[in-house]
Amino acid sequence: MTVRRSAAALAASAVLCVAAAPAAVAAPTPTPPVPSGLYGTGDPTYDGVWRQSLALLAQDTVGVRPAAKAVDWLTGQQCDGGAFPSYRADTAKPCDAKLPLDSNATAAAVQALAALGGQDAAVKKSVGWLKSVQNADGGWSYNPGGASDANSTSIVIGALAAAGEKPEGVKSKGGKTPYDALLTFAQPCGGKNGGAFVYQPKQPGIVADSTAAAVLGAHGMTFVATAGARDAKGTVCETSSTTVEGAAHNGAAYLANALAKTGHLNTPPMPGSEDPAEKPDFGNTADAVVALSAQGLGDQAKQPLQWLEKNSAAWAKGAGPAAYAQLIFAAHAAGGDPKTFGGTDLVAGLNATGPAPQKAAVAETKAPAADSDSDMSAWWIVGVFFVASIGVGILISGRRKNQQR
Repeated sequence: MTVRRSAAALAASAVLCVAAAPAAVAAPTPTPPVPSGLYGTGDPTYDGVWRQSLALLAQDTVGVRPAAKAVDWLTGQQCDGGAFPSYRADTAKPCDAKLPLDSNATAAAVQALAALGGQDAAVKKSVGWLKSVQNADGGWSYNPGGASDANSTSIVIGALAAAGEKPEGVKSKGGKTPYDALLTFAQPCGGKNGGAFVYQPKQPGIVADSTAAAVLGAHGMTFVATAGARDAKGTVCETSSTTVEGAAHNGAAYLANALAKTGHLNTPPMPGSEDPAEKPDFGNTADAVVALSAQGLGDQAKQPLQWLEKNSAAWAKGAGPAAYAQLIFAAHAAGGDPKTFGGTDLVAGLNATGPAPQKAAVAETKAPAADSDSDMSAWWIVGVFFVASIGVGILISGRRKNQQR
């Protein structure tokens, strides 16, 4: 679940796009100030709406009523046509053609606002916009006009479900449903990515990321998933499966097998990094726990959940609100307590990254910015420039994992 634009995903995206990028790169713009009401302290340019949506949804999941100004900030980001950009710096001006619209941000906002309630008009407008940019194959791209990808399609399915729509009934002009699109990303059993969902057929991307997202999408679930009925098929990839339900099983089996050895997933090194070693991928591991739980592979989710309980506290503190949200979603799906997560109170940690929620007894202050903010922001700037240069929304994770602060 959590497109999630991770640093690793962004780096992979940059590698894919570098051949098509022009030689000159525009100078980076100054980091904008963090608006009042927004969660996190990092540059919101590329993930403001995303991290805000996940933070509000996670608070709602654990019974915390967000600050009114936090909700107002999110609704204020919506364009008149219903879409949300990644971040809209000046809400006094109407959205124009130069402002990129973001299906992932829009879908995340729908999930959050639908859960909070009282935002029916905003939700309806966003759902209408999402339907208007559905691709012919039944799926969605990160930015309208691009090729469909597994992450974007899965997050939009969750948004449709959250808004009370039946995803299978949302069809393109060619009669294709979102589930038709999901099946195009499912890989046959056998081989390196057997059973997984790739980002796009010709660009696998960060496979664990797209697979975790697609398993939830196949079940028609939001980021806030619940444990499914026990999957009696276990972790064996079913070669004869041609249905979206079968693809979901195979995707979960892929994740379970990838996690079996160490209890966590890894992320490849950044291009040009002096350290060639892979690093633990906290965000995708959390999303895998959610996906396994939703599929009914709760036993297989126990080891990665325990690993997260022991090792994720520093990552969440450094990465910020969306990271806390991902861990809360993992604990919720697997039946854990986010307030005693390996000795860490994830709810208190999340609340401290933004305005004090309405139910908080004591005003809380924002957590300090992560030390890696400047480095990660630089990767964002490079990645987004590459994406714009080739005219497609191919930021592989779309969920901004490990990047939100």
